[in-house]
Amino acid sequence: MNDCQLNRRGFLKASAAAAAGIMISPESSSAQSAKIKGKKPNFLYVVCDQHNLDAISAYGNTNLHTPNLDRLVKRGVSFMESHSTNPVCSPARSSLFTGRMASETGVVTNNRSINKSIPNMGQWLRDADYETVYCGKWHVPEGYPTKAMKGFDVIPVGRAQGDLVDSMISRQCEAYLRNRSSENPFLLVASFMQPHDICYWTNRSGRLVPKDLRFENISGKFPPLPPNHKSRPKEPQILSERFYDNFTPQQWQYYLYVYYRQVEMMDTDLGRILDALDDSGQADNTIVIFTSDHGEGAGRHSHVSKWYPYDESVKVPMIVSCPGKILEDVRDTSHLVSGLDVMSTVCDFAGIAAPDGCKGASMKPLLEGKNIPWREFVPVETHVIGRTIRTAQYKYVKYKNDPVEMLFDMKSDPWEMNNLYEDSKYTDVMREHRKILGDWESTLTKVEPTYCTHPNNPSIRKLMKQEYGINN
Repeated sequence: MNDCQLNRRGFLKASAAAAAGIMISPESSSAQSAKIKGKKPNFLYVVCDQHNLDAISAYGNTNLHTPNLDRLVKRGVSFMESHSTNPVCSPARSSLFTGRMASETGVVTNNRSINKSIPNMGQWLRDADYETVYCGKWHVPEGYPTKAMKGFDVIPVGRAQGDLVDSMISRQCEAYLRNRSSENPFLLVASFMQPHDICYWTNRSGRLVPKDLRFENISGKFPPLPPNHKSRPKEPQILSERFYDNFTPQQWQYYLYVYYRQVEMMDTDLGRILDALDDSGQADNTIVIFTSDHGEGAGRHSHVSKWYPYDESVKVPMIVSCPGKILEDVRDTSHLVSGLDVMSTVCDFAGIAAPDGCKGASMKPLLEGKNIPWREFVPVETHVIGRTIRTAQYKYVKYKNDPVEMLFDMKSDPWEMNNLYEDSKYTDVMREHRKILGDWESTLTKVEPTYCTHPNNPSIRKLMKQEYGINN
């Protein structure tokens, strides 16, 4: 059976199923607790957009206050070596809901749909008698679904930026948790937009980040610039074209200040959902997973937004909690995890097999404190033709048809300021990582990308033409 074939009963039936009602009459917490005893666990899957791994106050960041993320950190396991599979919205989201790389789902750029041969998490769990509900940003390809989509019943919230729509997402999810009465276990996805709103600041920098800043009441609270703010190591050509040099140092600090406020906005909405889960009586049987599709440039390497293989774009939070089932207040700094792993982990906790071809590994044993063999590297795809291999000590980056490679010693150079690829001392390391990349790519089942619902920018269109011979 090849990677695109399925082995789970009823997948085609599930993918065609009509939407069911989701808002049901409320019942008491004690009744809910009695019903869930001994049942499969529920899942609350919270995905935010453009959230840096270190933008959490519990991790020591004093530039923001995230009490609700902090309580998740205290309740569960934080994976400090967590990576996006592809640091841009749609490709990363396709991985988060399938356990496959973007080159396998067909979502190699934004606004593409997942190849129809690959089931998403909702389709897979619905056939295992889960009530599967989605609220918020989807983006493969619809931005905010307004009706039932493959595998999920949708709670619609309209279409807007995060500062307007996220509160609706949290309130709708709160209502669902407080009012559901189904005896079936649930998968509830709460997909926030924030702190993605920071993307719009660079588009209108002349107005939103004025050069003549006059904010004396907050200027003393501006975050410091990162140590690699001006670092530009030797890079493949496409990376050397993608950095932002229009801000003064004070404008950069104001940009960071606003970004952290947007993270705090999302944290408030997360708290509303966590409170509802606690009040529902189901918290001790609900696996909570919090992650992000990708990170944010945040002034590192003079970057804003996403796309590139540096850690500011690739490293994302991955926090998993459930009282009594998962270790508490643990920072895992040794295991390399990926957005690929969520699908396998959910299936493992649910007691079902993951779909054929799923590239992730279940984090369940790690969450339970078991000492098991683990992977030696995680892969990342960027810009259609870019590939990254991250091992315990090194990060290796290669772009097709570009002579410049990148190698960083992540132990001695965590800010990625010194590209070692031309240093003869690292010849063996380069050879080893090139082999890892080649061996890994040979395991992929690549598909032709699906049609793009919105035109990509000119550089991406050029790459699509180069790699796939298509312009959309």
